[in-house]
Amino acid sequence: TLMEFQLETGRTHQIRVHSKELGHPIVGDPVYSAGHSPVNLPGQALHARRLTLIHPLTETSLEAIAPLPASFEKLLRIVRQR
Repeated sequence: TLMEFQLETGRTHQIRVHSKELGHPIVGDPVYSAGHSPVNLPGQALHARRLTLIHPLTETSLEAIAPLPASFEKLLRIVRQR
C-alpha cells in the first residue's frame, strides 16, 4: 500500500509505529517490519516529497520538493506488477 502522511512535527518514528499498528509496516524498517524488500533499499521506504518551513529571519514560507529516489521508483514498479 502506498500511503501519504502529513506530519506536524516531522518525526518519522510516528509514521513507522502507526503504520505497523495499522497492519502496513514500512518496507525496509528494521524494527517494525518483519518482511524483506524485493528491492535492495538504502534504508526504509520513506520519502519526504515536500518540506515546508518558515524562514527564521525573514518569516517567509520556504518549500522544497524532491522526486522519488530510483530505488523507491523500482520498488513501486515491482509491487504494482504483483
